[in-house]
Formats: sequence, structure tokens, C-alpha cells
Amino acid sequence: MAPAVDRATLRRRRLITFTVMAATIMHALDGTIANVALPSIQGSLSATQEQVSWVVTSYIVASAIMTPLAGFCAMRFGLRRTLSFCVVGFTIVSMMCGAAQSLDQLVLFRALQGGFGAALVPVSQAIMMDTYPREEQGKAMAMWGVGTMIGPIAGPSLGGWLTDEFSWRWVFYVNLPVGILCTIGILALVRDSVHGSPRRFDLLGFTLLAVAIGSFQLMLDRGHMLDWFDSVEIIGETLIAAVAFAMFLIHMLTDRQPFLSRDLFRDRNLCVGLCFTALAGLVLIVTATLMPPFLQQLLGYPVLTTGIVLAPRGAGMMVSMMLVARLINYIDPRFLIAFGFALSALSLWDMTLFNLNVSEAEIIWNGVLLGFGLGLVFPPLTVLTFATLPPRLRTEGAAINALLRNLGASIGIAVLVSMLASNTQQNRADIVERFTPFHPGWPLGSRAAGVDPTMLAIWDNEITRQAALIGYLNDFRVMMICTLALIPLLVLMRRPALIPAR
Repeated sequence: MAPAVDRATLRRRRLITFTVMAATIMHALDGTIANVALPSIQGSLSATQEQVSWVVTSYIVASAIMTPLAGFCAMRFGLRRTLSFCVVGFTIVSMMCGAAQSLDQLVLFRALQGGFGAALVPVSQAIMMDTYPREEQGKAMAMWGVGTMIGPIAGPSLGGWLTDEFSWRWVFYVNLPVGILCTIGILALVRDSVHGSPRRFDLLGFTLLAVAIGSFQLMLDRGHMLDWFDSVEIIGETLIAAVAFAMFLIHMLTDRQPFLSRDLFRDRNLCVGLCFTALAGLVLIVTATLMPPFLQQLLGYPVLTTGIVLAPRGAGMMVSMMLVARLINYIDPRFLIAFGFALSALSLWDMTLFNLNVSEAEIIWNGVLLGFGLGLVFPPLTVLTFATLPPRLRTEGAAINALLRNLGASIGIAVLVSMLASNTQQNRADIVERFTPFHPGWPLGSRAAGVDPTMLAIWDNEITRQAALIGYLNDFRVMMICTLALIPLLVLMRRPALIPAR
């Protein structure tokens, strides 16, 4: 009789894994899938480029604001009820996004979509950790991590295909069948786990944290468009974020039952793990953000070819995650994380050697190496981050973990995209300054004054390409240095007791 029970339990765990992975993929996809549809949305709704950017900004800001609330909702209402409510809300609002008739409607519905989707990743992660015993959590996190990793990579390709073959509205309609299946699976399979009595809702703490996160996210998202601190808006958002966050810290340290439990930040593994999570999110999302324009604008790749060339990175992640699932109970997770970051740094170093003649094969193999490295990082990092955290704090910890991953990506995009723009301008000025008829490399001969303007335009475009290339290489170098610099912090994390000593 026992084997039958074991098989039934195993089957239930697999179905739960599939269900929560689908919810995670749905949220991860929507973070990037709409980006490639922005030009079509702009034309369809007669919006300017700055106006249509709010379609992305509203989703990101709302998701960031509501992510910390996921832990409280799960404790108050239960994991099952919270996740099913958010999946249903996310699916309904996705349909409303697809049916929007004006830009104002679309921005509002995208904000609601981000708010409902904020809980999908942390609550799904908490459910996975409750479903599997401690000795199998590494394997579970490897399977679940496929959804969080593949979503941002597949989003642009899927979004481009849906927009080209149908219309931008199908970027949102595609969530309907996934949402229905997820809801059925959650209600049928997931059982609530109780980890202590819920605290009262700290409205003041939540409001201060929401204002701080929302203002900071707006500053990051709009800074490059408004020339950063030359803009009154950016200065105001920065001041609001700083003041609100300082007030939140004071409130958290003095209130008897703050919005975020102080016990969270007494756990060393969690605090150090949050730093690694932010860096891993930065490398994953920023490389996915920088590579498409690098391939399309500098190398002239069409959209479809870009998607095909970048897709193997996901294959590298899947292979390494399956490998981690088998090794994590026999190898110290810190060694796996260090090796994964080392491979990622090696891939980023190889990117610093790219030129305008780089082959597709080299780009593909580089992507596979980066994906393999990041796939070695995320599952053991999740296990280590939560290894010493009490179960009653697990859902709150998962929410903060998801928030830091998103903030790390947002900070990385804001800083490195701005660096790319400024470095490109500076590099172009330096090249033009040296590119004169008196320079040995001057290609136009002594009769430069009579050169066809078309030839001058060709050379001007080539100078801009070379300047942008240097800017991209500098960004890759910065990410490589940050990745290597963080590895020594692994010595601060304690090894789980279940991992055999070596």
C-alpha cells in the first residue's frame, strides 16, 4: 500500500510543479513579451514613443510595489487562495489589455496586470518549498527555475512572432489558456500550509515601502529618457524614494509588528543571498536587453534571426539546471554557485572580445556558456538563501527575494544602458577628433573636399557603429568585474546541514 501512496505523492508533486511553473512562466513572459510589440501599439493607438513607454513602465512599477505584499497576503489568506486569486486576476486583466481601445486604458490595465502578477513568483516558490521535503528542494528549485529563466529569454521572440503573424493584442490574449489551466491545477492540487499566526497589516509600513519602491523604479525606468539628474522629475523621484525608504527603516526598527519582519534580516544566508540574487538578475536581464540591439543595429540581423541566435542560451540553462538537480545533494552549493558565476564571467569576458565581424557560431556558443553558468547559480542559490530561514518567514523571504531580483535587473538596465549611450557619444567624439586628413588612416585621399556626400555618410555611419561597439564592450566588462567581485562573499553563507561535509 505504501508504494501506491508514494507514487500518488510523486504524481501530485509533478503536477504541482507543472502548475506553478506555468504561473511563473506567464508572469516572466509578460515582463518582456510586450516590449517588441511597442511599435505596433504606438501606431495602433496613435501614441508618441514616450507615451507608449508607459505600457512597460506601469507594469514594472506596479509589480515592484506589490511584490512585498505577497508575503503578507499568503500568510493572511493562505498560499492556495492567494495564488489562485492572483492568477485569475492576472488572466482577466490580460484580456482587458488585449481589448484596450486607448493608450490610457492599456496603461491602466498593464498596471493592474503587474499588481496581480507580483505575487506569482514568490508564492509559487513558497509552494514548491512546502511541497518538497528539504532534501529534494534543490531538485525542485532547479525544475521551477526553468520557468523564471526561460520566460525573459523566450518573451521577445514569442512577442515578435505573435505581433507579426496576428496583432499586438495576441501578446496578451495568449495568457488565457495558460491562466485557465493554472487556476484549475491550483484549486485541485495545492494545499495551504500554515506557518504561524499572521501579523496585523502594517498600513504605514507598506505605504512607505510602496512609495519608496515606486519612486525608485520610476527614476530608474525614466532616467535615461530625461537625461537623469538634469531633469526635475528625476530629482524629485529620487528625493521621494530616499525619504520614504529612510522613514520605512525607522518605522521597521521601532514598530512592534512592522510590515517586514525584522527576523528576516537577522538571517545571514538570506541577506547575502539577496545580494547574489540581485547580481544574477542583473546579468540575466541586462544581457538579454543588450544583445538584441547589438545584433540588430550593429550587425544588421533581422528580428527572427536575432531570436534564433539568442535562443540557445535557454538550452544551456535547461541542461545545467537538470545537472544541478542531480548534484546539489552531493556537492556544496557554494561550489556550484562559484563555478556558475565563474563560467558567467568567462562568457562576459569573451563578449568583451566581440567585433563587428563576430560569427553567429561564436555568439551562439557564448550564449550557451552564459546560460549554462547562470543555470548552475539559481537553484543552489535559492536553497542556500532559504536554508536557515524559519518556515514562518519563508513566503516573506521569497517576496523580498523576487523584489531584489527585479530591482537588480532594473538598476542594471538603467545604469548600463545609460553608460552605453554616454560611452557611445564620447567614443564617437574621440574617433572623429582623430579622424582627419592628416591621420595616416584617412581613407578619402587628398581630395576630401570633393568627396561624394554619400561616401561621407557611409563613413559617418561606420564611425557611429565602431563607437557603439566600444560602448557595448565596456558594459560587458563592467558586468564581468561585478560578477567576479561578488564570488568571495560566498564564504559568509552557511552550508545546509543536509549537504554532506567534504
